Amino acid sequence: MRLGFADAARAERMLAEADVVAVVGRPPGARRERTGTDADDGVRWGPDDVPDDVLVALGGAADPDQALLSLARIAGSVASSPALTALLRSLLEPGEPRARLVAVLGASGALADTLVKDPDRLHVLADPTPGTGVPVELVRAELLDAVGADPDAAVPVAGRTGADGVDAMRRAYRRRLLRIAATDLTATDPLSRLPGVAAALADLAGAALEASLALARAELPDHGAGVRLAVLGMGKCGGRELNYVSDVDVIYVAEPVDGTSEADAMAVGAKLAAGLARACSHPSAEPALWPVDAALRPEGKNGPLVRTLASHRAYYERWAKTWEFQALLKARPVAGDRELGAAYLAAVNPLVWSAVGRENFVEDSQAMRRRVEEHVPAAEADRQLKLGVGGLRDVEFTVQLLQLVHGRADESIRSPSTLTALAALAAGGYVGREHAAQLAVCYRLLRVLEHRIQLVRLQRTHLMPTAESDLRRLARSAGMRAEGAEGLTERWRAVRREVRGLHEELFYRPLLPATARLSAEDVSLAPDAARARLAAIGYRDPAGALRHITALTEGVSRRASIQRQLLPVMLGWFADGADPDAGLLAFRRLSDELGTTHWYLKLLRDSGTAAQRLARVLSTSRYVADALSRSPESVTWLGDDADLVPRGAERLAAEADAVLTRAHTPLPAATALRALRRRELARSAAADLLGVVTSSTAAQNLTVAADVVLSGALRIAAAEARAEHGLPETPTDLLVVAMGRLGGREMGYSSDADVLFVHDPRPGVDPALAQAYAITVASRVRSLLGDVGPEPALAVDADLRPEGRNGPLTRTFGSYAEYYGRWSAPWESQALLRARPVAGDAALGDRFVELVAPLRYPADGLEAGVVREVRRIKARVEAERLPRGVDPSRHLKLGRGGISDVEWTVQLLQLQHAGRVPALRTTSTLEALDAAAAQGLVEPDDARTLAGAWTLASRLRDALVLWSGRVGGAQADVLPHDRQALNGVARVVGYPPGCGSELEQDYLRTARRARGVVERVFYA
Repeated sequence: MRLGFADAARAERMLAEADVVAVVGRPPGARRERTGTDADDGVRWGPDDVPDDVLVALGGAADPDQALLSLARIAGSVASSPALTALLRSLLEPGEPRARLVAVLGASGALADTLVKDPDRLHVLADPTPGTGVPVELVRAELLDAVGADPDAAVPVAGRTGADGVDAMRRAYRRRLLRIAATDLTATDPLSRLPGVAAALADLAGAALEASLALARAELPDHGAGVRLAVLGMGKCGGRELNYVSDVDVIYVAEPVDGTSEADAMAVGAKLAAGLARACSHPSAEPALWPVDAALRPEGKNGPLVRTLASHRAYYERWAKTWEFQALLKARPVAGDRELGAAYLAAVNPLVWSAVGRENFVEDSQAMRRRVEEHVPAAEADRQLKLGVGGLRDVEFTVQLLQLVHGRADESIRSPSTLTALAALAAGGYVGREHAAQLAVCYRLLRVLEHRIQLVRLQRTHLMPTAESDLRRLARSAGMRAEGAEGLTERWRAVRREVRGLHEELFYRPLLPATARLSAEDVSLAPDAARARLAAIGYRDPAGALRHITALTEGVSRRASIQRQLLPVMLGWFADGADPDAGLLAFRRLSDELGTTHWYLKLLRDSGTAAQRLARVLSTSRYVADALSRSPESVTWLGDDADLVPRGAERLAAEADAVLTRAHTPLPAATALRALRRRELARSAAADLLGVVTSSTAAQNLTVAADVVLSGALRIAAAEARAEHGLPETPTDLLVVAMGRLGGREMGYSSDADVLFVHDPRPGVDPALAQAYAITVASRVRSLLGDVGPEPALAVDADLRPEGRNGPLTRTFGSYAEYYGRWSAPWESQALLRARPVAGDAALGDRFVELVAPLRYPADGLEAGVVREVRRIKARVEAERLPRGVDPSRHLKLGRGGISDVEWTVQLLQLQHAGRVPALRTTSTLEALDAAAAQGLVEPDDARTLAGAWTLASRLRDALVLWSGRVGGAQADVLPHDRQALNGVARVVGYPPGCGSELEQDYLRTARRARGVVERVFYA
């Protein structure tokens, strides 16, 4: 039992049988005896009993009980032959022959049966010649000799006919199969031995087909002299990766010889093909080999069994379906007329490697894989090694699709062998080396399990066993002795998950259908064809673009190889943007920066979205292109929506707190805060362009980032001021109040931070000291965030403070109270509608909100005179602040129907009615407008018109920044006249290519309608 026997009592009985005793040397009647008290062995056989090493060898078998039973049966079979008994006894001597014998007996009851039936085959196990790595011509000659055919003849014809010839061929096949299995089962690493085993099995199948064809010729009066017949191996036979038991897929191609009509030749060819199939699969004294399946031929089972080469070519040129070209990828001459077989490949291969250009080729292949899965019986789905989820077909379909898509331009990846093709795909950069290695290991394991399962009974099956004993035998025969049945099951499940994950990642790449839709010239990137394509799809400087392409793709490096895959598709994606030339240039710069990293090109090749998204943002937004060049690692965001979703206030505040906790000096801390904001600006811009977030969500995220850096800068400035003034603690409570778009949480990419600085001296503190300290802090906040530095500045603008630029930068809370109580102007009440405490002392913030509430939400609304004053100021702003020479209808902020029109209208409604309508007490323009409409203060249609105009104008202001990359400037708020700029802005906001004029008309119409509402509602 320690050695692994499940039924020790039966094993003892068999070891006592006379036939076994005669072989292993235990005399009849000898009894077990105890020898000493050996703690390791306990009970041992006596000196005349079975040698320990034989028992240990049997215990090392995949199934020790099966191995011993088979040994006992063979011993009985050879008992009447002293020579065979001696041979069997010699096989049990220590050495490789015993290892081969025990391995076969313990792993395959079917092969053991052949040894019982024909013990002479024990000579195969005694022969040290390996079963793999044998020249295919030697195997072919071996089987042709068995049927009495001359291996050197141009057209071998069997000398042994009928059942005698068939049985001879099958016996020779089984002997060679036994040799292959013995070599396979004694491998220390079954996974590494797999390709040689599969190739040997395919070569053996090809030799059997050749011998069967010789038998078929022998049945015809003239041996089929009027026809040349070639047998093409398909599937695993064609790929030299055959199983132990599998249908052998073939296609027959025939040509008449001179003097024979085509009809007669095809009739004779059909007879030869039928005779070949009978020799392999029809009943006889020897077991059948396997079915010969010709269903992959043109028209399948409905088509003629044999066709001429011209007929094949015509079919594939006119009527073949996508899957047929995928099947032809593995075609290989295996028997018959080799010249005709080579001619067949020469005729169909160009069609195979151009098939990817067929409409919906990739989509059809993907749909076919899904159909295969759907047809797996539900009861078998979780046990399928071949067809199920995470099975062999996932690997094979993945490899074949990648070959067909990329193989038209790269002959190095055209191997019919899955593992060889996978290695070539990895070497060419079409698959990541880690992914290829992982997929190869999984594929090898699945194939080894398939082989071991089939060897047990030499039956065609692809189902994992469920019985504990079967799983245990499988684990031991597959080199997983230590893991056992449970470990094997866990490994199998893990492999399924790994294979499925890689299949879905590689097989459904968006790059594949996009590449398939390109012409062969486009894929090749040949200079003349590339220049013509670049000009045709919208590049303004095709010669310059070609220089970028050459720089990215020249050479034999893996980096250049992956770029040659990416660029044919990405060039089209760049062209979908407003400025493909700028996009390609930005991509080259980014690739020069990141091309040597391990993740960059891998991400673009393997991700479902990253490459297309990168092309879009680079060719649409100089702002994002600049942001990515400053922080190239941000490219990783493009592969996952979760990375583009804005970080919440709590998360950003925690990051800022971590920065400030670690910081020891002010400037690096402030720089880190500004970098945090720059990162969020880039994240919001990319997400905004790609439609992952709405423009309002992006504005809120930009506001959150500004809030966080203001709060952090206040902490830094307060610490600096304490040190500068030599104070042990803060002499006054500090508060930063957000105003304007910052207060309304409506910031754009070019927005300043409008604020008020407030402080409240603590009891007993000298007011002058508190004021000096507070001014130092406020000045330092503005400097830390606004000075020129390595990270983008955030201008902190305090011009909305009492008395504007003429007033002190900061005031005490009491001073604010006095000022607002005595001198506040209507415009200040209007500005305070956006006031929102953003940093500093929370209690002081609450007091400030309470202080300004009566000003911004007057209980009795506005007097008529104040309303006239507000309207007068607005008219003055329109007349004086609009830049000279700018068309009022095109200025997004101050123009007619622009942002200012809508905001002043909403703010007037708030000043008039918020005292009695709490819903209007919000700093958000759109929320206030919705509340006004809900309360009947403005007609719903008018509210929708104003909201649409404000949203579009705000979106266009941001789009101008994103498109141009320029923050601020005289034209930052003006809808451009330039067609290219208009088209660029249109692409940013989601219009189709070339729709700048449509955007222009949409905005002018929207603003005109909004101005009409403003005339009625604001100006009355």
